[in-house]
Amino acid sequence: MRYLTPLEMMYRWEKEKPNQLYLSQPIEGIWHNWTYQEAMLQVRKMASYIKSLNLEKQSKIAILSKNCAHWIMTDLAIMMSGHISVPLYPNLSADTLNKILIHSESKLLFVGKLDDFNKMKGGIPEEMNCITYPFYSEDFPKWNDLIEDISPMEQNIIREDTDLATIIYTSGTTGDPKGVMHKFYNFSFATTNAVHALSLKEESFFSYLPLCHIAERLLVEMGSIYSGGKVYFAESLDTFASNLSEASPSVFLGVPRIWTKFQQGILSKLPQKKLNILLAIPFISSLVKKKIQKGLGLSRANNIFTGAAPTPSTLIKWFARLGITIQEAYAMTENTCYSHVSFKNKIKIGSVGQALPFCEVKLSEENEILIKHNALMDGYYKEEEQTSETIKDGWLHTGDEGEIDQEGFLTITGRVKDIFKTSKGKYVAPSPIEMKLSTNKNIEQVCVVGNGLPQPIALITLSERGHFKEKLDLISNLSDTLQIVNLKLDSHERIHRLVVLQEEWSIENSLLTPTMKIKRKSIEKKYKENYTFWYDSEFKIVFNYDK
Repeated sequence: MRYLTPLEMMYRWEKEKPNQLYLSQPIEGIWHNWTYQEAMLQVRKMASYIKSLNLEKQSKIAILSKNCAHWIMTDLAIMMSGHISVPLYPNLSADTLNKILIHSESKLLFVGKLDDFNKMKGGIPEEMNCITYPFYSEDFPKWNDLIEDISPMEQNIIREDTDLATIIYTSGTTGDPKGVMHKFYNFSFATTNAVHALSLKEESFFSYLPLCHIAERLLVEMGSIYSGGKVYFAESLDTFASNLSEASPSVFLGVPRIWTKFQQGILSKLPQKKLNILLAIPFISSLVKKKIQKGLGLSRANNIFTGAAPTPSTLIKWFARLGITIQEAYAMTENTCYSHVSFKNKIKIGSVGQALPFCEVKLSEENEILIKHNALMDGYYKEEEQTSETIKDGWLHTGDEGEIDQEGFLTITGRVKDIFKTSKGKYVAPSPIEMKLSTNKNIEQVCVVGNGLPQPIALITLSERGHFKEKLDLISNLSDTLQIVNLKLDSHERIHRLVVLQEEWSIENSLLTPTMKIKRKSIEKKYKENYTFWYDSEFKIVFNYDK
């Protein structure tokens, strides 16, 4: 079966409903809107400009920006001009930005909405051409100026299914970014089948999670394109709540941390005891639920998802009492975000749902989750060995441990490998960070953890020297090390708290292997229940005992 590409879907809506709203973005509190026709005019003009640069066929073009209307228009213009997009996280360090731009061989960079571009600017190679967006202009040629006098591309360019569409860089087990390659067919297959399975039609989406991440790219950008819907954007963290309330989307994806913040916000206005009383009164209960749903901006939401990291069952049940049904989902960059979802009428709390159509799943002898379908990645860019380690005999080895029940519901039970995922959906490789921290001579052992936390924390034991150091001096010393190390890390890797433990890790207490390597699972099992408490501490250096 042939699926329509994203461009073909946009041509359809451009013709069938040119005046329907497609993109809506608040800028300094004012909503700026683009219909399908207006958005495609921008896309066609920018595609024409890119063509005028005479770049080599299927060149890589990078996008460095937070979510905004021009992000999506840029992606479409790159497709239409015959090239390959390289989306980048808007908070990369200059060093990581440089590595990716060089590794991907990007020939052009779009620079848009960013919080602190000056810290990143040094990572852009001097010879690289850049284009900057309206509203967020840096010292580069500006989008509007470049397309002002250019004729829009009139031809409806059709990209081949086998053409490489994008390279999405994601953290690997070494801590270095890996470029996941996806062809157009992967987008078409994954989105068409997901939209059909979830019965999405002319949906409205709220975009705030990074568009460079596969989840937002597939659900919001591709979901809107394939359902003929519209996209609303968040302007900033400060305006997030009001923007969401105004947008009132029909589809919403919230990572676990968002649901926790929503809960805290509700309870700050309506304490649990009072909420329990109100929910126990039939008529009042209905009014309270509607008011809360409207206040959050979820009164029109038909599909409410959570993913990227485990969401506590207690939190899902808490929202269910308010009439907010949260559907857990599970997927990866490597499988085009197409794997498992909890359908609204088939939810089993604690599981991540059932496999989507045409997706095969099985467990290895080690209970590793293996996935197979027609939209698995084409591989890691320039990394054949890592590709062959990840996809074997047509099966994607996810690195996650799981269980599958008789009804096909999948439950994630852990990680096969050391790499873990924060509640923000970002992978963190602990070993390189541990190496950096261990250069401090007051530290004997280090274990970086953080699965399900917003940011990692580091558990340490003290060396003999550290034990003899005065507490205030030790705190100052460890704080300095933490600051120095964090400056060298990408934002999602930075250590939020450093926890000093009293008990040494040894072979005798089963926290070290016979070859003196830390046993991560044993340490996790021993201390995991304390992670949230330590994370929420007011101190950067937390002592788990009286020193």
